Amino acid sequence: MVISHRIAEDTLHVRILQELDVTNRSAAALQIESLVHAHRPSRVTVELPTDSPSPMTFSALARAQRMCQSLGIPLTATGPGEHATPLHLGPDTGAGASRPRSLEHGARHDH
Repeated sequence: MVISHRIAEDTLHVRILQELDVTNRSAAALQIESLVHAHRPSRVTVELPTDSPSPMTFSALARAQRMCQSLGIPLTATGPGEHATPLHLGPDTGAGASRPRSLEHGARHDH
């Protein structure tokens, strides 16, 4: 098992239990996708396993984010721990904007 989840107040909370690699990245993304389709939450939160996730972990997160975006479901990612700060998942929109992380760097882009 690479993720755990719970549903509270119409929010799907997903926790990636360990850094993902090429052998389990797709499984994690598919599990998140299946949960979203089964429960149709109003929002999704994903807790990452570390403050500096691997490229494979970011890849699975980017895939989940694209799927949620296509369904109109907001997805928020955080670092480890229940009081972690949300991570920025989209492109920078303001000049000089300071953001902790972005999926725009190191993740696959569909052009």
